[in-house]
Amino acid sequence: MHSFLRCFLLLLVLPATACRHGAPPLTVPQGGAPPALRLEFRPSVDTALLETATSSVRREGAEGVLEAELTTTSRFTPESKGLWLLTQQVTRARHLRDGTPVETPVVDVLTRVPLRVRLAADGTFLQVLEPGAFLSTLRAVAPEGWDVTALERFFAPERVEARARQEWEAKYGGLYGPPLEPGQRSYGVGTVALGGREVTYLLERTFIGTQLTEYGEAAVFTLRCLGEPGEVSLEVVGEATLTPGVTCEGEQWVGKGRFLPLRRGLTLRAPVDGETWTWALRSTLESTQVLEEEQP
Repeated sequence: MHSFLRCFLLLLVLPATACRHGAPPLTVPQGGAPPALRLEFRPSVDTALLETATSSVRREGAEGVLEAELTTTSRFTPESKGLWLLTQQVTRARHLRDGTPVETPVVDVLTRVPLRVRLAADGTFLQVLEPGAFLSTLRAVAPEGWDVTALERFFAPERVEARARQEWEAKYGGLYGPPLEPGQRSYGVGTVALGGREVTYLLERTFIGTQLTEYGEAAVFTLRCLGEPGEVSLEVVGEATLTPGVTCEGEQWVGKGRFLPLRRGLTLRAPVDGETWTWALRSTLESTQVLEEEQP
């Protein structure tokens, strides 16, 4: 789900627009001490999630734009001790420069190797299973004569693990379990490669209410980047070094009654070596599909 696709879209170069028709207004509790909303991590075991995602990168004042498009299918499998196995398969991927498709072995890697992630009962990220499969597949499918040194670094097992963990925590860390009230904030750290540099940013999510969608009620959060960590978010930043001057804004919708990544959008601007780069990411849950029972 758009849980992990951002890092792969950056290679081709991902988040969201559920509720495609006229949507009713946000439900924001009014008056004195409304019951707090509590999101529970409850994936559906009999349903696959079909998502689309797009990403674009451009440099201010320069012509041209790099774009990526992905379609994925994700499913959750319960394991022992309450754990979950998330399996995400890319079924379609395109990399475009100024609207023209670009050939890259990344497409072959992403469509051949599913991302498999183990999660705790409360949705906490635990580990990527077989992270080395991406690198071995890259070496098998890369055309003879291609210099894939940069891609080998990107698909190194430890970097696959680190990116997946960071992306999951930036999107969902702190959302499941604690009670949510309008105005309540949670935080995550994200990174994106722009202009040949790694940009690190602190993302603040603010709960603003609920919204009725075709998939049921959704919790809605606004997103923005903070220049400096406050006392509450300092623990989230840890040893990460934030890139100065980063700004961003966006929105995220997640299912209230079960885990559904309905919609996410983020536009980020960052100064890199005196130039301003813009990264835009959009992902949408297009549909849910009932899984057929496996025959013995």
